[in-house]
Amino acid sequence: MAEQNYNQLVLAQLQALSQAIDGLRADLQVVRQEMVRIKAGEDRVTELREWKRNIDEVVSPTQLQNLVNQVNDLNNFKTKAITIFAVVQFAMAFLVMLSKVMG
Repeated sequence: MAEQNYNQLVLAQLQALSQAIDGLRADLQVVRQEMVRIKAGEDRVTELREWKRNIDEVVSPTQLQNLVNQVNDLNNFKTKAITIFAVVQFAMAFLVMLSKVMG
C-alpha cells in the first residue's frame, strides 16, 4: 500500500513537471516569435539608417529645404509671368481693336 501511494505521488509529481515543461515550451515559443519580430525591426532600422546615410550624401536636409523653397518661388514667378503676359496680350488686342475702330 505504501509503495502504491509512493508510486502515485511520484506519478503526480512527474505529471506536474511535464505540465510545467509544456508551459515553458509554450513560453519559449512566444519568446522566439518576439525575438523574430524584434530582429525584423532591427533590420528595418538598419535599412533606414543606410537610406538616410545615402540621402545625406546626396543632399543635406537644409539643401533640400532650400531646393523646395526655390521651386515654390519659381512656381510663383511662373504664375505671375503668365498672368502679366495674359494682361499684356489683352491690352494689345484691345489697342488693335481700338485702332481699327478709330482709324
